[in-house]
Amino acid sequence: MTDGPAFGWALGAALIVLLAVALLAARWGRLGLSRDLFVAASRAIVQLIAVSAVIGLMLQRIWTSLVFAALMFSVAVWTAGGRIRARGDWRWVAVAIGTGAVPVLAVIFAFGAAAFTGPAIIPIAGIVIGGSMTAHALVGRRAFDSLRSDFGQVEAGLALGFPRRWSIDNVINRHAPEALVPVLDQTRTVGLVTLPGAFVGVLLGGGSAADAAATQVLVLVGLLAAETTVVVVSTWLIADGRILSADLRDRLPSA
Repeated sequence: MTDGPAFGWALGAALIVLLAVALLAARWGRLGLSRDLFVAASRAIVQLIAVSAVIGLMLQRIWTSLVFAALMFSVAVWTAGGRIRARGDWRWVAVAIGTGAVPVLAVIFAFGAAAFTGPAIIPIAGIVIGGSMTAHALVGRRAFDSLRSDFGQVEAGLALGFPRRWSIDNVINRHAPEALVPVLDQTRTVGLVTLPGAFVGVLLGGGSAADAAATQVLVLVGLLAAETTVVVVSTWLIADGRILSADLRDRLPSA
């Protein structure tokens, strides 16, 4: 038995109150996100209940855990592509996310830093893939916003005879580091301001503080490696025209 939350009236009451706080804050701040907040919370509850029913079976074998990790990766690609309105370029979105997540997971399990078992594969893969998805979405949205607002700079570069790739990269590259701010802040302040999920999860599961710290530092450094790689590769693919939203693809001349 653990000290973590369990399904019951207490959890249900807490979730209702917390969601109400989010909805009231959004309404008071006129954010226009009330429906999004409600849908997101509802989906999280339904999805996690469904996943909890399946995941126990998936954890029992390595191959089923790998299948589940592949499913998480597919959902991450679909979600990230939708966030930047470039689902038509899903193959390149998969390349961008995969070049960050796959090598990091390979290093973690090849070096034996975590056991190559179902209970380790699924949570670690979920964290790394999720971080890679977020990094791609952040860098893509910022890059596309920059191209829309500073499109004149792209046109100026093209008019001066610079290649399309250079003209795009000149606008988006300086904003790319912004996508790494969340993971950098989380890593810098871990243990001082925040105790992220991996640390808390090990503690609630009955592990020692030392085990929790080892797990968390592995995850955080892995996320730094994965997300930095994703930002670099995503920026390169956007500059190369492999990943673009429909409106920008129509405005930019063919390579």
